[in-house]
Amino acid sequence: MKDVRLFFAGILFGVVLTRSEVISWFRIQEMFRFQSFHMYGIIGLAVMTGVLSIQCIKRYQLKDIDGQDIIIESKDKSMFFQYIIGGFIFGIGWAFTGACPGPLYALIGNGVWVVMVPLFMAVVGAFCYGILREKLPH
Repeated sequence: MKDVRLFFAGILFGVVLTRSEVISWFRIQEMFRFQSFHMYGIIGLAVMTGVLSIQCIKRYQLKDIDGQDIIIESKDKSMFFQYIIGGFIFGIGWAFTGACPGPLYALIGNGVWVVMVPLFMAVVGAFCYGILREKLPH
């Protein structure tokens, strides 16, 4: 039953991404060229939603879909530089492909088959991370 709910949540997420034009290559290019506020507004709204959600989880001690406690661990602030480098690499990939990893599946669902290349590379990157994980600073 949980898998069915998650499947439909994924479909709903794809519809929201499509309708809000977040998956549009043109919208992403507008953002990187500072020609439109559209994507910055959506990203800002997503950040605010995340902040409010985390605060609600902490304040009301909410549980996950299985009824388990949600534990939010604080990140080590000494790793700030690694986060900056990782964000920079992520942003470069986003600019080159014109797609964030999140909407790749929505783009494929909309028939944009060329996105199979970035999806394949994301899988290769995850595989390489799995191999190198023990050697990387965390």
